[in-house]
Amino acid sequence: MGSHDEFLRIGEAVVREAGGYLRANLGQGAETSYKGAVDLVTPFDVGAQEILVGRLSAAFPTHGFLAEEGLARRGSSDCRWIIDPLDGTTNYAHAFPVFSVSVALECGGRPVLGWVYDPMREELFRAEAGRGAFLNGAPVRVSEVADLGKSLLATGFPYDLRTSPVNNLSHWDKFIVRAQAIRRCGSAALDLAYVACGRFDGFWELKLKPWDMAAGALLVAEAGGRVNALDGGSFALDSPGIVASNGLIQDAMLRVLGLDGNERG
Repeated sequence: MGSHDEFLRIGEAVVREAGGYLRANLGQGAETSYKGAVDLVTPFDVGAQEILVGRLSAAFPTHGFLAEEGLARRGSSDCRWIIDPLDGTTNYAHAFPVFSVSVALECGGRPVLGWVYDPMREELFRAEAGRGAFLNGAPVRVSEVADLGKSLLATGFPYDLRTSPVNNLSHWDKFIVRAQAIRRCGSAALDLAYVACGRFDGFWELKLKPWDMAAGALLVAEAGGRVNALDGGSFALDSPGIVASNGLIQDAMLRVLGLDGNERG
């Protein structure tokens, strides 16, 4: 099945390879297709996924896979790779250089490893369950900001923003007058990685998928932060939303989210 060190070595190598492929093809102007009104997919999402799944399945043939571009495959072992080959597709399609590769390994139903790679800045975030969170090999910790009014937050908006009233706009309205500022970068995995290393103090978002959150949630937890489902309950990969922070502002964030009973994801 493979050892922890083998998972680390091969996982890092394939994440870097996929990121390098995306970096090399940024701005190539390939035709995009749509999974919804604004939900894009490019040939490079598919190409990066083929790199990741091909290399990992060759190295670990008994492992299962769950990946954004239509792959859900059970393995004969209890390990599963959860993959977002290109988190930030809309950015990428517009040659806006903010995107990431997100890969997590789950064994026995528990996340054990996670990577979020920003190939444009050559920043590789790594989380190991029980062993910490790292940026390019150096340990990282969440911020020490304890006042929501002094915090820098991040969020995103769901792809059905135009058609669903559950669209995060009322939460944005409430946070924008309570936080120091909010950023919307377009890659949930990077947002979570930035919470883990203290660049953001908190993050919330609705209607995410397991591949959006798996690696990033582990990063935040291993960096000393706190992660909840959007309703304040325990977080799980099938939770319809996430609230993550340095832990010090978590309760304040949950109180703000509780002000509106119509948007629970």
